[in-house]
Amino acid sequence: MAGMGEGKGKKGDNGVGNAIDFVLSNARLVLGVGGAAVLGIATLAVKRMYDRAISAPSSPSKMDLRSAKQSWEEPSWIGASPRLLSRDMKVNVSRSLQTLSTTCEADALKDASPSKKAQMDLKRARFRLSIQDKLFVYYRKHVVIPGAEVSRAKQAALDICAELRNFIHTKLPDMPLRDMYLSGSLYDDLQVITADHVQLMVPLILEKNLWATIPGEETIMNVPGFWLVRRENLEYFPRSSSHWDRCIVGGYLSPKVMIDTFDKLLSGSINWPAIGSVLDLIIRPVVPSETLTLEVQYDTSKKLFIDFLPLLVMEDTMLIAKPHRNGRYENMWRQSFRTAETAKLRTLDKGDGGCRCCCLKILKAICKSNAPLNKLTASQLTNVILHSCEKESDWAEEMLADKFLLVLKELITYLEQGFLPCCLDTKVNLFLELTEEEIDELGYMLYCSLSEPETLLNT
Repeated sequence: MAGMGEGKGKKGDNGVGNAIDFVLSNARLVLGVGGAAVLGIATLAVKRMYDRAISAPSSPSKMDLRSAKQSWEEPSWIGASPRLLSRDMKVNVSRSLQTLSTTCEADALKDASPSKKAQMDLKRARFRLSIQDKLFVYYRKHVVIPGAEVSRAKQAALDICAELRNFIHTKLPDMPLRDMYLSGSLYDDLQVITADHVQLMVPLILEKNLWATIPGEETIMNVPGFWLVRRENLEYFPRSSSHWDRCIVGGYLSPKVMIDTFDKLLSGSINWPAIGSVLDLIIRPVVPSETLTLEVQYDTSKKLFIDFLPLLVMEDTMLIAKPHRNGRYENMWRQSFRTAETAKLRTLDKGDGGCRCCCLKILKAICKSNAPLNKLTASQLTNVILHSCEKESDWAEEMLADKFLLVLKELITYLEQGFLPCCLDTKVNLFLELTEEEIDELGYMLYCSLSEPETLLNT
C-alpha cells in the first residue's frame, strides 16, 4: 500500500495502508484461504470509504480528475455505495490476494523447525495433488464429449454443407466462391461439454486489381484487428465489373450487406423443413441473428448451431464477416487468428507432450458452465496460455494444477490492465469488445476464486 500512500500524500493513509497489509498478510493463518478472500474484499470496501472521507476534493475539477482515474469496480454484493475503486487499490488488493498462499507460507517456513518445514511442504504438495486430481476428474466427467456425439454432429454439419453447396452452385453458378468447408473447435478436438457449434466457411474470390485491404489501425477508427476492404480502380473498372460490387457501402465491401445478401438467399429460397426431413434433421434459421446461423436438432436433446461465415483470404490475412460484439464497425471485416493460434498451441503440446490443450479445454468448460464467465472467448483463453508459455516452458501433464493456477493469475493480470495482446499481433487488444464493467466483474470473480480454485469446478 506504500504506492497508495505516496499517491495520496497523507501520513494517516500510510498507517491505515500498513494496517490493512498486516491484516491481509496474516488473515490466511487465522481464517483460512476462504475467509481471507472475503476479508480482503471487506477490508477493501472499508479502505475505500476511508479514502473518500479524508480525500474530499476541494473543487469540482478535482472531483472529475479523481473520478477519471478510478477504474476497478466493487462486487455488487458489497453494498449500494458508488462502485468505482482507484487503480492503486485494485492492484494492491489483487496482489495481496494472489500472494496470500505463498507469502504466508514463506514467512512461516523461514522460522519453522526442520520437522515443521517438512510438514508444511507435505501439506502444500497434498493441496496441489488435490487440485490436480479434481482437474482430471472434471476433465473426464464434464469436458470430454463422447465420440458418438461428435461423429453425429460432424455428419449433420457435413450433410447440410453439401446441401448448401449444391443449392448455391445451382441457383447462382456465376457467384465467385471457392469450395466451402467446415471449421471450428469441433474439428480441432477443442470443443467441450457438448458438440453444439461449427463454422461453415464460405471463401469469396476477389479480383486483386479491384480490391485493397486497409488495416484498422490505419483508419480513422484506429481499431487493430478489424479491416476495411476498399474498391479500387473505378475509373478503369466501373461498378458492376465485380460480382461483389452489389455489396459496397461508401466505397468499401460491407460484411453486413454480404451477410444480408446470403441471408435473403438461404432463408427465403431454401425449403429447410423438406431438407431436414430428407436428412432426418430439424433445421431452422436462427432469428434474429447478426450472423447467418442455422439451428440443427440432430437428436432429441442435442442441437448444433452452424455459423455461415463469408471469408476473405488476402495474402496471409484471414478476414471473416463476423460483426463487432457491440454492433460497432459494421462495415469492417474481422481478422481471424483462430487457425494460427490453434496450430501454435497444438505444435507446442506435440513437441513436449504438454497439457496446454487440456488446460484450455478445462478453462473453456468452466467459462461455458458459469454464466458470469461466458463473456470470455476461446481466443482470449488461448492467448493467455500462449503468453504463459513464454514465461514457463515446463507444461508436463503432472504440472496441470500449477499451470491452471498460473493461467488464472495471468488472466487476472490482463484484466487489471484492460488489455490482452494477441500473441500473433500485439497491436490487437482481445478485450476490445468487453466493456469496463464486464472486465471488472470478470476480474473480481476470478481473483476471488484464487483462494479456492476448486469452486470453479462446481457444476
